Amino acid sequence: MEKSIIDIARNCIEIEQKALISLANHLDKSFEECVKDVYKTNTRIICTGVGKSAIIAQKIVATLNSTGTSASYLHAGDAVHGDIGLLNPNDFLCCLSKSGETDEIKLIIPIAKNIGCKIIGITSNRLSYLAKQSDYLLYTPVDVEADTNNLAPTTSTTSQMAMGDALAVSLMYMRGFTANDFAKFHPAGSLGKQLYLHVHDVYPLHSKPINKSTDSIHKVILTMSKNRLGATVVTDDQECILGIITDGDLRRMIERNERFDHLTAADIMNPNPKTIEAKELAIDALELLRKNNISQVAVTKDGKYAGMVHLHDLVKEGLV
Repeated sequence: MEKSIIDIARNCIEIEQKALISLANHLDKSFEECVKDVYKTNTRIICTGVGKSAIIAQKIVATLNSTGTSASYLHAGDAVHGDIGLLNPNDFLCCLSKSGETDEIKLIIPIAKNIGCKIIGITSNRLSYLAKQSDYLLYTPVDVEADTNNLAPTTSTTSQMAMGDALAVSLMYMRGFTANDFAKFHPAGSLGKQLYLHVHDVYPLHSKPINKSTDSIHKVILTMSKNRLGATVVTDDQECILGIITDGDLRRMIERNERFDHLTAADIMNPNPKTIEAKELAIDALELLRKNNISQVAVTKDGKYAGMVHLHDLVKEGLV
């Protein structure tokens, strides 16, 4: 009976899942010493490999760099043709090879050791040249690849990537790497913006809709129409906030009053508006809008009305 596509895919994932469980169970003293020495030495990790292992090496380098550990990528094929000059004394050369017998890796290791590098070996073969020459053996047990012919690098590359992640996360822990540190390395995109974009970065993009409590409804409508934020803030003469008037407040006023030419801003404003300090994170402003099901929030600075942040601003910044 032929297997279904779902059966084949599920089998692939289950094989890789078992390999990851085995990987976790095989972490040992060598891994711990590797993390401690990299942290203590505070020098670069140079990751190298050939083929699919080279691609995983690139990913590990990217993860290390983005989480506070200096790292560089060196293709093993390029290394034996001159690029090994990238290595410096005290660097850690992290070699990825399932077999541990890759020709280019075997050529690089003695040169790297002569330069003064320590060798981190990520391999599935404990008896290999790489394993025996490594100062730190990070063993990635692989019984079988996940493809139907047991040939394509699948389980082995998954295990290599997981080992790289474990190394990076352990070093993050050692460094006390915080969310604010993460933001420094990720200034673009929603992840970084959640951690560094503040309300004071957003509200100056707009004019400042403002009215006095004695202003006529006509004047209120003109202010709201001019600024196009769906609201205006009512303040006293010192620009301390007294209330807010939104499009919804205007609709409710029309529903309740046949005539409203005698009304003022004070008559229809919400005297308990939601506000946020300019120094707060923009993501906190978004949470405030979501929690209260509102579209805009007044911004305060040193106790005074400073401006307004609209939901559209936060959408435009990629926070939503």
